[in-house]
Amino acid sequence: MTAQTSTSTASTTTVSAYAAPSAKAPLERTTIPRRPVGESDVLIDIKYAGICHSDIHQARDGWGEGIFPMVPGHEIAGVVTEVGSAVTKFAVGDRVGVGCMVDSCRECDNCKAGLEQYCDQGNVQTYNALGKDGEPTYGGYSTHVVVDEAFTVRIPDALSLDVAAPLLCAGITTYSPLHRWQAGPGKKVAVVGLGGLGHMAVKIAHAMGAEVTVLSQSLRKKDDGLRLGAEHYYATSDDATFEQLAGSFDLILSTVSAPLPLDKYLGLLRPEGAFVNVGAPEEPVSLNLFSVIGGGKTLAGSMIGGIRETQEMLDFCAEHGLGSEIELISADQINEAYERVLASDVRYRFVIDAATI
Repeated sequence: MTAQTSTSTASTTTVSAYAAPSAKAPLERTTIPRRPVGESDVLIDIKYAGICHSDIHQARDGWGEGIFPMVPGHEIAGVVTEVGSAVTKFAVGDRVGVGCMVDSCRECDNCKAGLEQYCDQGNVQTYNALGKDGEPTYGGYSTHVVVDEAFTVRIPDALSLDVAAPLLCAGITTYSPLHRWQAGPGKKVAVVGLGGLGHMAVKIAHAMGAEVTVLSQSLRKKDDGLRLGAEHYYATSDDATFEQLAGSFDLILSTVSAPLPLDKYLGLLRPEGAFVNVGAPEEPVSLNLFSVIGGGKTLAGSMIGGIRETQEMLDFCAEHGLGSEIELISADQINEAYERVLASDVRYRFVIDAATI
């Protein structure tokens, strides 16, 4: 490892990181242990780590059951610096990424189908989880990470590592439902919210050939939305939007983490259309079931994607030149960045330069 490594023993290596010492506490510089490189592991020198809204939810215990101290970060891009003796997929020097999970049972039907995110026993999250060894997992706000090669993906050369990092969550979280519900030519897709997730949903849906509309609280980001690939942009604060667009869309992808008036949004779907949630509000939402029964509509959710599909997404983004729109920050700006995310003051993803950790 580099000079940023603090100490090393036969069992663990200590590396620099930024962690929340307790729920709602500001993140601070610290050191954390990393396990030794096992036979199927790769050691990754982290170059960039994206800041996802879910990092804030978890660091502030918004979803409950947080494990502290917590090192967030599941949008990791870096370079392999060591491989285990049984590793076959990667070599030293390869450009790689790690997303929201680092292990699963690998034996259930879902895992065998490439749906590790829905592992029957629960996947092991990249941070705020316990690994199979019973030790807490720590995420990408650090200088290095050790990950099994089975949960590591290759970042194509056509994507620079800084704009690729957010694809490991924001990219796959939006690509997966767009792919599953067949966004493409002849399909009208609405994206709710133009933030870290939403801006990638617009890019990807447009690249798939769909006609894309952004539904946002205001028209403040309209120029951005159109530049990113949307054909239309409407303000949801205007009740006339819901009257004008009634019955318009084949697919609506909600990327926001605030509770929505679902009955109003379901009214925007064509018969047998689908409303898919990828944002995860902390509060419950209400629904009149006649909103889905009438028109045979689908109300669904989607959670990231499997490892195979994540690689497919990266290859798709490389082919179409799709990287995240980022603001690169140093590690000492993380707490400020959290507040700016909550204030919707980022266009469209903060990315930490890991060299500053």
